[in-house]
Amino acid sequence: MAGSSATIVAGLTSAALATVGFLALRASATAPDGPAEPRTRAAAAWKASPGRTRPLALPASSGVGERVVYALDGDRVWLVGPDGRVERTFAVTPGTVDPVPGAYAVTSRSSTATGTDGVPVEHVVRFTEVSDVVVGFSATTDGSMPVPDPETETGGIRETPADGEAMWRFATIGQRIVVVR
Repeated sequence: MAGSSATIVAGLTSAALATVGFLALRASATAPDGPAEPRTRAAAAWKASPGRTRPLALPASSGVGERVVYALDGDRVWLVGPDGRVERTFAVTPGTVDPVPGAYAVTSRSSTATGTDGVPVEHVVRFTEVSDVVVGFSATTDGSMPVPDPETETGGIRETPADGEAMWRFATIGQRIVVVR
């Protein structure tokens, strides 16, 4: 019996190692080449250039299932239900620091706070950090959508108060956030 148990354990260990290796290979194929760099003034100017469109269709590369999708190039968010249907989509005003495209999870939330730019915010939903700058969604308490100072590193992705409230209800701790180009 001891010999057969050892064989079973060895087989399970080999299968587990093969699975981990396979998953690591798949993850490395989609991993970014390096850490994100803060958005530059030129990049911010390009994003604000006239004639740019903000596609309303959910990006095909955003995965499946319930999730928040944030498109960096379109400055748009989609709240996607468990059935894969878009429950809400809205435009946002990004900070000066972008997260790296990939999958994240909501790590913390605050009903009110002060943004990295000193502006009072509400419905704060945080999901990553880039070079010591916390990145997350929030709405200003006065409803304004200020354009961030390009000289200040800010990770606040600003929403209208109504969109911020919708995000707050949808994106609880652990909710998947998918960032796409």
